[in-house]
Amino acid sequence: MFPFHGQERALNREELMAQESVRESVRESVQESIHDYVVESVVHAPEIPAASLAPNEVVPLLIGSTVGEVERELVLQTLARCDGNRTRASRVLGVSVRTLRNKIRLYSADGIDVPPHLD
Repeated sequence: MFPFHGQERALNREELMAQESVRESVRESVQESIHDYVVESVVHAPEIPAASLAPNEVVPLLIGSTVGEVERELVLQTLARCDGNRTRASRVLGVSVRTLRNKIRLYSADGIDVPPHLD
């Protein structure tokens, strides 16, 4: 049974293991997203050879950043590489155009510059 607001209880072993499993899934998802972006991006050739940017080499550089910060930077840099083309960027990122547009709206509302679409 779930505790009511303000009531706390110690987590049992299964709950702790489930939390760790969720953390590991998020970590793996971020690593896979970064790897897919770096290795499989067909929009422009990366400036650094993709073979030298394995996930286990990139992720340590991201420690200290939140998943939201990493995601935002990945979205913005992908948009810049796609010359602001939302459809191409959404394909590279593996998200729907609608999801990408929603993220762009949030970033703009926070005062973050979003790369415009260039013809």
